[in-house]
Amino acid sequence: MPSATHDSKNYTVENRLPAGHFARALRADVAAGLSATPKALPPKWFYDAHGSVLFDRITRLPEYYPTRAERMVLRAHATEIAQLTGARTVVELGAGSAGKTRLLLDALNDAGTLERYAPIDVSPTTLGQSGEALSREYPRLRVTGTVADFENELPLPPPESGPRLLAFLGSTLGNFGDEERAAFLARLRAELVEGDALLLGVDLVKDAGRLVRAYDDEQGVTAEFNKNLLVIINRELDADFDPGAFDHRAVWDPALERVEMRLRARVAHSVKIPALDRTVDFGRGEELRTEISVKFRHDRLGEELAAAGFTLERWWTDQPQRRFAVLLAAPATT
Repeated sequence: MPSATHDSKNYTVENRLPAGHFARALRADVAAGLSATPKALPPKWFYDAHGSVLFDRITRLPEYYPTRAERMVLRAHATEIAQLTGARTVVELGAGSAGKTRLLLDALNDAGTLERYAPIDVSPTTLGQSGEALSREYPRLRVTGTVADFENELPLPPPESGPRLLAFLGSTLGNFGDEERAAFLARLRAELVEGDALLLGVDLVKDAGRLVRAYDDEQGVTAEFNKNLLVIINRELDADFDPGAFDHRAVWDPALERVEMRLRARVAHSVKIPALDRTVDFGRGEELRTEISVKFRHDRLGEELAAAGFTLERWWTDQPQRRFAVLLAAPATT
């Protein structure tokens, strides 16, 4: 049964995931993804301990601009966001270490409205560490973390205590395909009430060369990050993937306006996955898609938000480069 993993005066971390959730989910995703044509796996499985370290390195690479650009926007406009929302509670999906979120917390704290920070993440360790740090940095802030898979559950705190700001940063929205994204935005809208607001960070359409370089750096860190997915499957499902038998690829799809990360088989070979009682064949040059990262335009995203029941109220970019946008949307009134 789900249980609280930590409880102290200033913060709590509640685990709402049933025992064995990730083992079952990984088995299901690998079974479905490696049976599909073309083969594909969701990017959420990148982030074991080593994958998280690699991704942190990626965010500091010269080619990978999104993290720096988003931080620039938040730094420039956090005070305005605080004034516009008057949020008492900040809810963050996929919170991680809450590094960029501190800019929002500082602005809301300075405005005198902030009472609660409610991060939602799949990692109890990360939530516990960030909760402990935040409780020291903001002694009057109530931190209520929840371990949950927000793709399946949205455990938002109730709205009775005042306006909530729901933050979904890092352009994680781009990891959803069109239909998944529409359904996800509709789910967010269903959880929000008048006075609440949604804060999204999204990467923008730009020069294809710059986009591809962000996912295929010269040092090969992203390639190692991508191949680490195979290491995870080997460890968790007793598979025998040879990461060296695959090449990392990053491809820009101009029709769908998204970057795809792929692993291309160097030679024809078979992979045994005993935990699934199956063997998966790869042809020479066959690709396994491991991530999509949709890039956005103002008008297109505005239409998607409107279809989900939101009104786009503000749109900020990292001036003058305009690589990345942070936008504020509110539940549309009828």
